Amino acid sequence: MKSLYVLCSFIFFIYSFREIKADEEGNNDVYIVYMGAAATSRDNHDILLTSLVKSKKDAVVQKYQNSFLGFAARLTDKEAKDMAEKPGVVSVFPDPVLQLHTTRSWDFLKYQMGVETDFKPTKSSNAPSDLIIGVLDTGIWPEAESFNDEGFGPIPSKWKGTCMNGRDFTSSNCNRKVIGARYYRTIGDYSTPRDMNGHGTHVASTAAGNTVSNASYYGLAMGSAKGGFPGARVAAYRVCGARGCLGSVILKAFDDAIEDGVDVLSLSLGSSAGFGPNFHRDPIAIGSFHAVEKGIMVVCSAGNDGPNRESVVNIAPWILTVAATSIDRDFQADIILGDKTVVKGGGINFAQIDKSPVHRLLYGRSAKRNFSMYDEVDARNCIPRALDVNKVKGHIVLCEHRDGIYTVKQKLRRIKRLGALGMILVSNNARGVATSSGSFPMATVDRNAGSKIISYAKTKRKPVATILPSVSMTGYKPAPVVAYFSARGPSFATKAILKPDVAAPGVAILASWPVKDSVATLNGKNPPQFYIISGTSMACPHISGLTAMIKSQNPNWSPSAIRSAIMTTATQTNNIKKPITTNFGSIATPYDFGAGQVASSPLQPGLIYETEIIDYLHFLCNIGYSITRIKRISSTLPQNFSCPSDSNYNSVSNMNYPSIAISNFNGKERRVTRTVTNVDGDDTSYTVSVEAPKGLKVKVSPSTLEFTERNKKQTYEVIFKSNGKLGEDSFGAITWSNGKYRVRSPFVVSK
Repeated sequence: MKSLYVLCSFIFFIYSFREIKADEEGNNDVYIVYMGAAATSRDNHDILLTSLVKSKKDAVVQKYQNSFLGFAARLTDKEAKDMAEKPGVVSVFPDPVLQLHTTRSWDFLKYQMGVETDFKPTKSSNAPSDLIIGVLDTGIWPEAESFNDEGFGPIPSKWKGTCMNGRDFTSSNCNRKVIGARYYRTIGDYSTPRDMNGHGTHVASTAAGNTVSNASYYGLAMGSAKGGFPGARVAAYRVCGARGCLGSVILKAFDDAIEDGVDVLSLSLGSSAGFGPNFHRDPIAIGSFHAVEKGIMVVCSAGNDGPNRESVVNIAPWILTVAATSIDRDFQADIILGDKTVVKGGGINFAQIDKSPVHRLLYGRSAKRNFSMYDEVDARNCIPRALDVNKVKGHIVLCEHRDGIYTVKQKLRRIKRLGALGMILVSNNARGVATSSGSFPMATVDRNAGSKIISYAKTKRKPVATILPSVSMTGYKPAPVVAYFSARGPSFATKAILKPDVAAPGVAILASWPVKDSVATLNGKNPPQFYIISGTSMACPHISGLTAMIKSQNPNWSPSAIRSAIMTTATQTNNIKKPITTNFGSIATPYDFGAGQVASSPLQPGLIYETEIIDYLHFLCNIGYSITRIKRISSTLPQNFSCPSDSNYNSVSNMNYPSIAISNFNGKERRVTRTVTNVDGDDTSYTVSVEAPKGLKVKVSPSTLEFTERNKKQTYEVIFKSNGKLGEDSFGAITWSNGKYRVRSPFVVSK
């Protein structure tokens, strides 16, 4: 019967996969018509739009006409194909549905990793508090204390945005902190900027929330909650709803935000792993390119489809892509067995059962339904419908989690419906993330601890146990650890760009939450003002806030300069002075966390790698874009621009990026160049050091860089060669140091 179950599961998976792909590849009959920069195709855009409105009155659902041109409209397949051939059109593609990538974190970065985030806004602090972070997410709950505008001066004069009226939301809900709020109408969703989900509020407060003392989730994680840059203003763009996040809406929000005057854009959302359209068919890649052209920093989450290889998303080189790591806080839920053994479990629960081990402990295998298609493997993994309600009811159920089909939440939901008293889940991955079960007694343990509990349950005639309510413990070691869910490189689109770029805290992050949300509220309790969730969604706003802080101190720095400062000062060392590891215990590589964990002092990088817009245009040349298409896309294209005659995929590695990625390496000599700019101001000399794996020869020329007041830029060349056996991927780093600053660039060489 097991084989029948596997076959049924496989069929279910295939159909589910098709449904997901269908959802991503098309939203009914809505197509996005992208026409590039506003300066290049205005006449063609107006002609097309006028013609379409005349022939199909209600066809157009979104218009893009500020920083770039285009529209989203209901079209037949034939109309879409015809539209793609019209003058000025860059691309026509189905409207995709993207998904969300769903306190102590900043204290951890400050005291153990060296990141300074304190800032107290005052009426005289005009420059720092004029920075605006635009958050494209599920909206905002403006009443949260994190968004109190006390101490803030007038709204910056550069702000051209609006605060829209909507359901349970008026313009008066905005203030001098939350200065803008927009929403976009979609079928079957609420017409309001108000956050009905919680995700957007959590993200915005992580990026820019004010300092709130005594913040906690019902007493857990007690402390001061604050954003990465409390002095920043917030503009909320509600682009996600019950169905997900429509690409057409995301593009409209980009178009609005650029015109509104934001300085940083934060997107904790994206496509699924493996769904990799060309950049001219990716709404986030398109919108972010035009934002970066206008000097706006765009920070995106890397995705939650880890630890699978090539699962990272939001991989355009003009985007800063963020992976997720843990912090030094652990939520512990102890399990006491009948023999008085105490097993350290994890997770968030507010259990109120007897604290003595008097409750019957039932191994899932022993609770299998009789005369069913499910076998003992299914039962011990607590597959929904594999367990007998009469056996489970009133007991603490011990479940493994090796099936790889059902989520922890799905199993928890089923166990509760069967009337179980509690649940113990054995899973290394789940132990690394604080799953919340509310008032239901639940604890997760790793496999080592789980094997002890399983042995006890199998050998005792009447095994008993109890689960204690969770407590939060700080100073947990080792930390950080790369979260198992954090998406991994290399990029599915091009291995010649290393992604993700950097890592930040994304596990069990406490931040503001809507008070009317029932999911986070415990029975009989008042709604919490803060909640704890995990994901690269939570890592992204850490970096968004940090970039705003850096921008406030260095207003003339470009997005690429800020990215360089963050990447080259990142650390690869944890709080026990050893290499950062993954959730599985292996040493993390650049495919796991890019340049490393955000740390050190990005405000003082010493040297920076400036990636100019023309570098991104050459990138498009090298991956096969025609000069005609590139001219339509860019608004800053030099008049005499042309693609280099030797444009090819391998040339992507020469982009002036803070990391280096060499692909299709066959051992023969490969050369790349980089240019660095001294931002310290003093005359200085930097010397290079190289970390190279065995079998790979790496030479940097020159080995010393001299900077003066007149000569602030220097170029160096890196030569890669191998006459030995290399693995599929080889990792290393190049570090420049002058005794005051260390400027580190990771590299990867892949076959």
